[in-house]
Amino acid sequence: MKITSLGIDLAKSVFHLWGVDANGKRILKKMVCRDKLREEMIQIPPCLVGLEACGGAHYWAREFQKMGHTVKLISPQFVKPYVKSNKSDFNDAEAICEAVTRPNMRFVPVKGAAQQDIQMLHRMRSLMIKNRTAIINQIRGLLAEYGILLPRSSKKVAEGLLEVLGTEDDRLSPLAREGFTELKGQLLDLEKKIKEQDLRISRHFSKHPVVKTLLEVPGIGILTATALLAALSDPRVFKNGRHFSAWLGLVPRQHSSGGKNVLLGISKRGDEYLRTLLIHGGRAVVRSAALQKTPTKRTQWVLDLAERRGFNVACVAVANKNARIVWSLLAKGEAYCQPA
Repeated sequence: MKITSLGIDLAKSVFHLWGVDANGKRILKKMVCRDKLREEMIQIPPCLVGLEACGGAHYWAREFQKMGHTVKLISPQFVKPYVKSNKSDFNDAEAICEAVTRPNMRFVPVKGAAQQDIQMLHRMRSLMIKNRTAIINQIRGLLAEYGILLPRSSKKVAEGLLEVLGTEDDRLSPLAREGFTELKGQLLDLEKKIKEQDLRISRHFSKHPVVKTLLEVPGIGILTATALLAALSDPRVFKNGRHFSAWLGLVPRQHSSGGKNVLLGISKRGDEYLRTLLIHGGRAVVRSAALQKTPTKRTQWVLDLAERRGFNVACVAVANKNARIVWSLLAKGEAYCQPA
């Protein structure tokens, strides 16, 4: 009998395989160590392979594709309903095998090596920003214990700390000054590394044709464009722009029953980092719209929405619209035309 569908429960060292034939009958149930997985998959004729979208999944998907398999990545939340009885590795593999055959299942696009390079740079930058925020919070919190208050922004915290350390303040002991000097060095070092990371991303990917296309859209800069390039390997995975926007968590949550439709705030599903970049870009568009002397049709829509629903709602609405524009540009291969 031939395996038509195969579910693999990925792990660090031991992998569990569950294969079925065209009638759904199990014909493979096997545990394989990491060193033997490639050898095992080569021996299996090309079939549909399902994997959970987790650590290492994109690497294995590319490897299995080289062997002729059709690989689909599934979000873990969509696999869970298919787990029968108690959780085990084989039950997980069986659930993946069943979920991958569902006609209406939603799949995660497989990333190429170049896309993972971009994502790595963005993840490194994101970690630097988190560390910078942690140091800023620590500096402000510790200084508050000495009766010294600083603003929240990173630039003003650095300037304020330099001013505090540059003056003779009896509230800070020599030991406290030594500690705050060390924190200042860490903060300035992180600021330098974040700028270097931004330059690295711009230097390597600013001339990419997809990035150049996306940069034409108002509210999308080099960081957002490269993050979209890393996330959206195949725009045709999504039916339309709204589907892509929903994948990013930029559409309202629904809580409807009995024929009554109730729309709540945005769902905030998907990639939080990418959604944040798009909303930051929307914020820049809303702010610049108020400064234009002769507003365009799109600008007037932004201004009317901000006046009617508020600044934050307008920012999210612009991010939502930009996400749909991005899908249209990439799925149809068109150039962006600035609306009149």
